[in-house]
Amino acid sequence: MLLNLDSVHSFYKNYIKLIEEPDLFQALRISGHRLQEFVHSIPQAKADWVYASGKWTIRETLCHLIDAERIFVYRALRFARNDKTELPGFDEKDYTPQANASGRPLPKIAAEMAHLRTSTIDLFESFTPEMLTRKGIASGKEISVMALGFIIAGHETHHRKILQEHYLAEK
Repeated sequence: MLLNLDSVHSFYKNYIKLIEEPDLFQALRISGHRLQEFVHSIPQAKADWVYASGKWTIRETLCHLIDAERIFVYRALRFARNDKTELPGFDEKDYTPQANASGRPLPKIAAEMAHLRTSTIDLFESFTPEMLTRKGIASGKEISVMALGFIIAGHETHHRKILQEHYLAEK
């Protein structure tokens, strides 16, 4: 089953377009694997570094990925179960300072990310094809369960690329 990008709000299309795999489960697995490799390659000395004032640290960005995946998965669960309740948005700028990122070692963050992604994949694999096509409204935008899965993978890819290019690139 392929995702129809025409039915996805433009804000989320940018994340989904980063994913090359047409299969949702493969996209989630590959994204999770790439993220694990990346996190384990981060030098501890860079964990709290920022490339510009007002930007998140590497550790904060990783904790943001955890928070966002949990929220996207929650939305997918609600919509897959045919819950018609409109779900509110969330402001990552409010969440990130509350994540205790600086108090969490990189290996612990990596382990949490791995557990979360395994759980995410397990949940999405439990959905029937009909459930994957169900839609709901979150942040004022209609979105399908399948699109949420691709957003999870694309959101991770987006932030990993920023970290690689702006935080860890050899200059």
